[in-house]
Amino acid sequence: MTLVIGLTGGIASGKSTVSNMLKEMDVTVVDADVEARLAVEKGEPAYNKIIAEFGREILMEDGEINRPKLGSIIFHQAEKRKLLNEITHPEVRKRMKEQVEDAKKNNKEVVVLDIPLLFESKLTNLVDKTILVFVDYETQLQRLIVRNNLSVVDAEARIRSQMPLTEKVMLADEVINNNGSIADLKKQLIDVLIKWGINLERS
Repeated sequence: MTLVIGLTGGIASGKSTVSNMLKEMDVTVVDADVEARLAVEKGEPAYNKIIAEFGREILMEDGEINRPKLGSIIFHQAEKRKLLNEITHPEVRKRMKEQVEDAKKNNKEVVVLDIPLLFESKLTNLVDKTILVFVDYETQLQRLIVRNNLSVVDAEARIRSQMPLTEKVMLADEVINNNGSIADLKKQLIDVLIKWGINLERS
């Protein structure tokens, strides 16, 4: 049996750090953001739908989608964000399901789906267990401002575009607190995996 874990968090909560820790443990990680980028490449079904809805002005000179430009539209307009999600999510789900099936065929003990909007997009049906990477709001805001070189207003808009982490805590099977050190974060992760019976030597 392959245990399918959904890893989630909020923007700048440290989810990618946990994802990288899992990869270092040789755990198979399927990244929804990577799959989302692949799903909207030139020639993919979602690519054509996005152009039809948002216009060719969101394209770069080489014809690829200008992600920062598209992001600046959807982070400030909820209806546009919903529209983009309706186009891309089915394609991303399909790609992730295919990789889970591959992991099961290869008898992997565990596969982790790294999904930022796991709860918002109601994708918990894809996983057996969920881990939330939590951080307090002020820490999240400051990390995002520094990491992405954003104004306070833009950083707050990005955080507001997601469900508050305090609400996600109620939905997750396990919560890893990332207000402390990297070493503490890794210990919490390992403790959860051991609790769920994962043999890290051969996962």
